[in-house]
This record gives sequence, structure tokens and C-alpha cells, in this order.
Amino acid sequence: MPVSDPIGDMLTRVRNAQLVRHSAVEMPSSKARVAVADILKREGFIQDYEVARKRPQGQLRLRLRYTDRREPAISGLRRVSKPGLRVHLQKGEVPRAFGGIGIAIVSTSQGVMTGKEALEKKIGGELWAYVW
Repeated sequence: MPVSDPIGDMLTRVRNAQLVRHSAVEMPSSKARVAVADILKREGFIQDYEVARKRPQGQLRLRLRYTDRREPAISGLRRVSKPGLRVHLQKGEVPRAFGGIGIAIVSTSQGVMTGKEALEKKIGGELWAYVW
């Protein structure tokens, strides 16, 4: 069944999996989802991810990270730009997520990156989500 908001669907699957303390979550793969998974891994919010090539579409599997006390590494996820209301930012408008504790995920003309990377490169784009 087609999904109208693949990034929102990905964030919801991660949120739901962490609520019931799953070690991993699977979803249909896409370039955008893999880019978000790569950012989450680089920033330490997930352990790892892998893409299984299956027909007709690959599967993206995220291994979730928890603390020693079994608390999720991701405290919260918030989708900002939605299909009904896109949020675009100029080069200097990229906000810090929760005072620098979290990250902003931004889709730019140079690819998907964190808000901090977008500020360093002095480019704007579409603000996809906050993760903290």
C-alpha cells in the first residue's frame, strides 16, 4: 500500500518500536529513508542499519540503540514539514533542535544533512524533522 509521507511513516515506526522496546524495526526502503538512517547512525541515535535488496522493493532494517537501563537513545521525534504544509528555510534560518541537544534533519540541494551541516555549508532547504 503506498504511503503519502514516507519520512513521517519511518519516524512513527521508530517511535512505536521504541515504545515496546524492540531491538530492530523494518520498513520499505527508499533513498530518503536511507539518508535519514545514515544521519541517525552518524549522530548516535541508532546502532546500525542495513538495506536488504528484495523484489520489488528493498527492506530497510534499523537496529535501535538503548542505554544500560534499557532507555531509548531517541527521546523524541517530530515531523516538521508535511505533505500538506512544507517548511522551507533560508541559509541562515536553520534552527538548533532543543538548544543543541537534538538534531534537525534538512533536505537541501546538496543532499539530506543535519541542520548543523547545512549552517556550515551556508545552504537552506526543507526542514524534515527534529530528533532529540
